[in-house]
Amino acid sequence: MKIGFIGLGIMGAPMSENIIKKHDDTVYVYNRSRAKAEAVAAKGGVLCESAQELAAKADVIITMVPRSVDSQAVYTSLLPQLGEGKLCIDMSTIDPSVSREIAAQVKAAGAGFVDAPVVKSRPAAEAGTLGIYVGGTEEDYEKAKPILAYMGVNIKRMGDNGAGLVMKICHNALVSQIQNGVNETVLLAQKNGISVSDYAEAISYGGGQNAYLDTKKGVIAAEDFTTAFSVENMAKDVGIALSLAEELGLKLGGEENVQKVYATALEQGWGKEDFSATVKAVRMNAEK
Repeated sequence: MKIGFIGLGIMGAPMSENIIKKHDDTVYVYNRSRAKAEAVAAKGGVLCESAQELAAKADVIITMVPRSVDSQAVYTSLLPQLGEGKLCIDMSTIDPSVSREIAAQVKAAGAGFVDAPVVKSRPAAEAGTLGIYVGGTEEDYEKAKPILAYMGVNIKRMGDNGAGLVMKICHNALVSQIQNGVNETVLLAQKNGISVSDYAEAISYGGGQNAYLDTKKGVIAAEDFTTAFSVENMAKDVGIALSLAEELGLKLGGEENVQKVYATALEQGWGKEDFSATVKAVRMNAEK
């Protein structure tokens, strides 16, 4: 079974490298930025000159691109290369409604399709320990699962096409609100002379302990916002959460507040920094 991987960014590169290490057949790679594709090809992948070439050669096509419009464009271009026996796995985090549209187009071309967005950030992608939520038929899920296991350890089918993305958006919306709570209370603690390390240790004694603080306390204390998952990517996911809520006639006040924080971070030019840089936006807004 030959696998193709399109989209070799912060997450896609280490994810594809894990497939290359663990899969016993050819792994084709393609990225719009050729330098990124060449870097992965140097690890054992086979470089393709276009996404269409990759789709023609691969039995399984994996995509990991930034936005809904990117995913739609990629799959539109791939449709002539798809057919019975091929399986498409979109691991991008995009609007569930767009993903369902793509799924219908891919299936009409004769191929299978699952959405399989991931949780955790680059270190987990490098270690092959991502969490992966899947939307698709049981049959397509079973075909995809051994391949997804090259990249993740916790893999769960959430339902039909789009359900994996709904779960990913729910997950990130929760993380964003936990993050905002951490940002506000760590600021309050610091203003009262309590260090970030003492704050984090004390929080761990009670019900406030959370994975975000446990993994980001050192980053927050050092204000070293080297990117594992960017502000702009999380801002996109927050926007998707609110769009999904609007489609359902729901108002999510907490997430709307988070969106304001992310808007500040983007306005300040911090979009490429790690999403923990929102602590600076909370501080800025609080001290006005």
